This record gives sequence, structure tokens and C-alpha cells, in this order.
Amino acid sequence: MGRAFEFRKERKFKRWAKMAVQFTRIGKDIVMAVKEAGPHPETNSRLRTAIQNAKAVNMPKDRVDAAIKRASDKSMANYEEIVYEGYAPHGVAVLIETATDNTNRTVANVRSYFNKTNGTLGKTGSLDFVFNRKSVFRFVPADDLDLEELEFELIDAGLEELYVEADEEGNDIAVAQGAFESFGSLQKALEEKGIELKSSKLERIALSHHEVTEEQAADVLKLIDKLEEDDDVQAVYHNMPD
Repeated sequence: MGRAFEFRKERKFKRWAKMAVQFTRIGKDIVMAVKEAGPHPETNSRLRTAIQNAKAVNMPKDRVDAAIKRASDKSMANYEEIVYEGYAPHGVAVLIETATDNTNRTVANVRSYFNKTNGTLGKTGSLDFVFNRKSVFRFVPADDLDLEELEFELIDAGLEELYVEADEEGNDIAVAQGAFESFGSLQKALEEKGIELKSSKLERIALSHHEVTEEQAADVLKLIDKLEEDDDVQAVYHNMPD
């Protein structure tokens, strides 16, 4: 009974820790969106996207409103978005998106993570041939929604692929994917069809995968875990198979 309690306690702590990281990242997205185009989601698509993503991870509305209010303060500095690229152990490509108010701190931290795990931090653009940036929208498909018909209707908005995947709880999630340039048109088309989006993101999709053993994958994950724990890191991508 003691072990079961400790296991549940550990899982709960991990859930809270993950939620805190998600809230921090979305809070930064909100700040950058407001600084870019104002505090009104009706006229600011990037802010509207950030609010959608906040709802998807159950971020409290008062925290969202507080982030918008803070960002509206002209004295608050904006975050700078910087992408870092490199190779983890065993030749796995790793791309890191960051949002920071101190670039010296961020690059020093990222470099130290690579060094400590026998990886190599590379130059910007060195992984252009490995990852392609895509517009990715996720939503819960309604029982009466015909995905084949929806796929056909979204082609003119820039849809490249529509498929269903399972989320962490095993529930079906529909994924609409298009080119980087189609983000706005796809988002608008989905909203006009009354589809409530679970998340809207620009993601880096690996064009090919680098095969590794389980032991090698564990080495790579040590680097990825260190990166994902950093407050300045917004997203980490790699080209290991799922």
C-alpha cells in the first residue's frame, strides 16, 4: 500500500510539473502575441491561437487574463524567439525553439546541456534538410463529422493531410496538417466550420528518421529532458522514430 501511494504521489507531482511548464510556455506565447498585434483575440489570430492552446491544457482563465494584462503594459519587455540546432549523441538531430529575455543565459544553458550529454550544438540552418515547418491543428472529431468530406473541403485552405491519432489517454484526436504558409487560412476554415480546436501550432516535422537502439535512445532522452526543463525552451524536436 505504501508503494502504491508513493507511485500515485509521484505521478501527481509529474502531472503538476508538466502543467506548470505548459502554463509558462503558453504565458510567453500570449505575451508575444499581444506585443505583436494587441490584446484583442478577435483581431489578433496569434493571440486567439494561444488562448485556444491555453484552454486545451486547462490553464485557468484568470491566468490567461493576467498574462494579457501584463503584456499590455508597455514597460514589459518582449521575448526574443531564437532557434538552436545540434546533434544529440548517436547522430540524432535536435532542434530547439526558445523564447527569452536574456539570450546570453539561454545560449549558455543550451550549450551546457549538449556538452553534458556528449552532444554538439550546431549553426543556425544546419538542420534545414532534416525538419520541415508545418501548420498543425488538433481537434476532437464529433461523431457525426465526416472526415473524408472535411478533408476535401479543406484542400483549398491549404490542407495537405488529415488523420486521426490517439492522445495520452487513448482518445481519438483528428490532426489537420498543412504548409507553414497555410496556417492562417487553415485556422480560419476550421473555425468557420464550427470546429473547436484543441491546439493550433507550427511544428517541426522530421523529413526522415534516424534509427537508434533503446540504449542509444535513452542517451538522447537525457538531453531532451534537460532542454524541456529549461524555462526558456518552448519546444524540442528530434528525428528519432516515435
